Amino acid sequence: MVFHGVTSKFDHLQPPLLTSRPREWWCPDIKMAAQGAGMANKGPSYGLSRQVQDKIDKKYDPELEQRLVEWIIAQCGSGVGKPADGKQGFQDWLKDGCVLSELINSLHDGDKPVKKIQSSPMAFKQMEQVSQFLNAAEAYGVTKTDMFQTVDLWEGKDLAAVQRTLMALGSLAVTKNDGTFRGNPDWFFKKAQENRRDFSDDQMKSGKHVIGLQMGSNKGASQAGMTGYGRPRQIINN
Repeated sequence: MVFHGVTSKFDHLQPPLLTSRPREWWCPDIKMAAQGAGMANKGPSYGLSRQVQDKIDKKYDPELEQRLVEWIIAQCGSGVGKPADGKQGFQDWLKDGCVLSELINSLHDGDKPVKKIQSSPMAFKQMEQVSQFLNAAEAYGVTKTDMFQTVDLWEGKDLAAVQRTLMALGSLAVTKNDGTFRGNPDWFFKKAQENRRDFSDDQMKSGKHVIGLQMGSNKGASQAGMTGYGRPRQIINN
């Protein structure tokens, strides 16, 4: 450290300047990208982790993949392109989050939930775009149990979960029937809808005195022919 031309003997004990550290240390975005790059270059798994991954991979449905690809293209238009056949092609097509963001935006007539859709080669930007889709899908009505995690898609950990989320989204779009769905409605099943009924206070009070049929009927009931407690039942043969 130099102060008015004087050099301190404790210079070697001073911490290095911020700019002397690696850029990813002080820039969270660069740090996340570096971590993402490390995840993307992760080697194959072995042993138990390999067995678990094999079981997850078996849940992936190639026929469902074709149906979802057809729907996304019909819903968003040919501008989203078409993936190569197979699980890897499906992952690469959706991985940066742009196609998914276009999909959720196409299900809204007014304000679009994802304001900015921009492709980027940077890992953290792609994961951020996927996260925006997930937030918008949850706001649309997809339940948390049907939602995939970002790493499920980005790292290819569970592409069957990605299929499940897209199926839930398509089913919601068909069920809402608000005019935004494009494609064949038979590709998805309609979700059960609430059938709410409101009763007045008088109706609620009168219902307390009604014996439901599942409880049987007390009409014509009597204790005739019954024996007293503790006495054996009399069986008479005519």
